Amino acid sequence: MGREKRGGYVFDWWIGDHTPKHVHVYKDGHLLAKIQVPDILVLNGHASKRVLKLLQELIDEGKL
Repeated sequence: MGREKRGGYVFDWWIGDHTPKHVHVYKDGHLLAKIQVPDILVLNGHASKRVLKLLQELIDEGKL
């Protein structure tokens, strides 16, 4: 499992989880969105531009 806190959001992902590869995004303990990576496709919920930017940073840093 991976977890990264950035910009007031928590990004969680599990190695070996079901496909497609995705990240769960939480704010204040509530699930905001499930986002497929690395192509950044919102599978459910809502993601602001800021969340998408932070997620892209994680991908660029090689954490995802």
